[in-house]
Amino acid sequence: MATRILIADDEPNQLELLHYNLTKEGFEVMRAHDGREAIELAEGWQPDLIVLDWMMPEYSGIEVCRMLRKSDRLNAIPIIMLSARGEEGDRTFGLDTGADDYITKPFSPRELVARIHAILRRTNPSATQQVQTFHDVIINHAQMTVERSGQPIHLGPKEFKLLTILMERPGQVFSREQLLDRVWGHGVYVEDRTVDAHLSRLRKALNQAPDGEAERPDIVRTVRGAGYALKQP
Repeated sequence: MATRILIADDEPNQLELLHYNLTKEGFEVMRAHDGREAIELAEGWQPDLIVLDWMMPEYSGIEVCRMLRKSDRLNAIPIIMLSARGEEGDRTFGLDTGADDYITKPFSPRELVARIHAILRRTNPSATQQVQTFHDVIINHAQMTVERSGQPIHLGPKEFKLLTILMERPGQVFSREQLLDRVWGHGVYVEDRTVDAHLSRLRKALNQAPDGEAERPDIVRTVRGAGYALKQP
């Protein structure tokens, strides 16, 4: 699954340039136009990394960084701070606030991409892996295949995406709203029961065993009123 990058910048041209170059690099990109929207998207979308401009309306990049680092759910997300402030004291302040890296404007998109790859290799190696595994389930993203106990599992595009999300953090409960945003896109109206229907298909496909064998143990847990998670059978 593509690595998710949230970019937050109030300059439309800069935002468009970053979106174009990061998408071309193969990242899944979401855009925020101010600090408040950056917090909302981080909470709902849970990106793998955030590129955060220092000077933004609503909340500055420094304020957003502080809020993320105080959040139990979001404090581990790597942050790259962008700023026209190039003095040593500014860079030190940005890093001390909780940013993992600091890039001074102007910068080349190639430099940003290289910094992103370097941070992901260090902080989230699984984000660059082509294979995800949980219990006896294996997803091969290069081949877009799923196996359970060595047997191929045939999934639709939505079920495939839901499974990859659940396998990112086994045991963590993903709300219906989070799954809707991640699979169907932020701001797209889809009813909650649509998620339930696709999770039901995913569960059925994972549990169905070859003829003559007992049904496989269920690894998808429904948390009433909260959402879904993977569980050890």
